[in-house]
Amino acid sequence: MNDLILILNKEPSVTVVLITLIGLLLGSFLNVIIYRLPLMVQSEFLTQCQALSHTSCNKPAQGDKRFDLAWPNSHCPHCQSPIKAWQNIPVLSYLILKGRCHNCKNAISFQYPFIEITSGFLAVVSWQLFGLSPSGIAFFIVSLLLLALSTIDLKTFLLPDRLTLPLLWGGLLYQSIYRPPFLNEALWGAVLGYLILWSIYWLFKLVTGKEGMGYGDFKLLAALGAWLGASLLPALLIMSALTGLIIGLAYKVKNRGHRGGVPFGPALAFSGWLCLAFPDTVRAIMAKLFL
Repeated sequence: MNDLILILNKEPSVTVVLITLIGLLLGSFLNVIIYRLPLMVQSEFLTQCQALSHTSCNKPAQGDKRFDLAWPNSHCPHCQSPIKAWQNIPVLSYLILKGRCHNCKNAISFQYPFIEITSGFLAVVSWQLFGLSPSGIAFFIVSLLLLALSTIDLKTFLLPDRLTLPLLWGGLLYQSIYRPPFLNEALWGAVLGYLILWSIYWLFKLVTGKEGMGYGDFKLLAALGAWLGASLLPALLIMSALTGLIIGLAYKVKNRGHRGGVPFGPALAFSGWLCLAFPDTVRAIMAKLFL
């Protein structure tokens, strides 16, 4: 393994291509998670609802058939035709098919190549910032999880526990193995991250009688606190508020007439990613602004 890393370090152009390809392939799988995980959560919720009420309340769309990340095989959501291997090549297949299903000619969402390209970009950024190291691999995995959570939240207003909780526990585990002196701050970062948004939630609800955010936001900030530590939480919250304002305006423009809430997960995820990628820069900017 060390010999392979040495070879890759001596051939940066080869490394960039290889890492980009890995990112594209993982981005393709990320699209599966983004599409299927909310459906899985909804199906499980409806199944539990039916079990608790002992009625036939709205059976899950998937019925009793198996539906998870591995089954059924990829297929067109419009005509249900199976997607062949040559139609599932990241980015390239989208270009060959001109953004349309080979069978029914319905448009394929641009989300698919966008997620794949973004994943490839994140893979290269991870390598550039941290090299081929445990830190680089961890940063890349965190980046993919934040990308998936952001996209799911934008589409469904969900931040599934199946992604936020592994992100939280993974952060604490990483600190315990690779940065033991930082573990205490990471633990407090997780605790305070959850409590801050939990307190804001209840204060807003007591004053207005409305819910301003979901519990998934608490868990996401706790997970980011586990990776960043308590000291970066103030900067993260300020950046998230500003980013959330921009995302909220864009969301309102895109969804004209929408009077509901705006997902806060993407703002947390993007701001958290910036803090994780450039912690010293974030601290320096915040120091100049507030000191």
